[in-house]
Amino acid sequence: MNTILLLVFSNVFMTIAWYGHLKYKSHALGAVILISWLIALPEYMLQVPANRFGHGAFTAPQLKIIQEIISISVFVLFCMTYLREPIRWNYVVSFLLIVAAAFFAFADLPRMPA
Repeated sequence: MNTILLLVFSNVFMTIAWYGHLKYKSHALGAVILISWLIALPEYMLQVPANRFGHGAFTAPQLKIIQEIISISVFVLFCMTYLREPIRWNYVVSFLLIVAAAFFAFADLPRMPA
């Protein structure tokens, strides 16, 4: 559970760093990049321990899939609340397909022959 919480918080920081500046297009790009880096620093400070603590309980591919699902979930909420952009039906379908991919990543299926 610590891994999941760390990943959620790290993705909040990263989403703000990557997309928060979209409301401030009149600001100088260099300043926006610097501020984004400063916002992203806590993301790395959470992401690295999340992966280190989670590896073993999860495989590396499973960690990446968890991270992507959390990333998209955080982004959807950010997009709707901060950017005030609508979420269309095709975005929802795309998200559900990623959740389906996660199901297969965690399913106990036979391995492919080497």
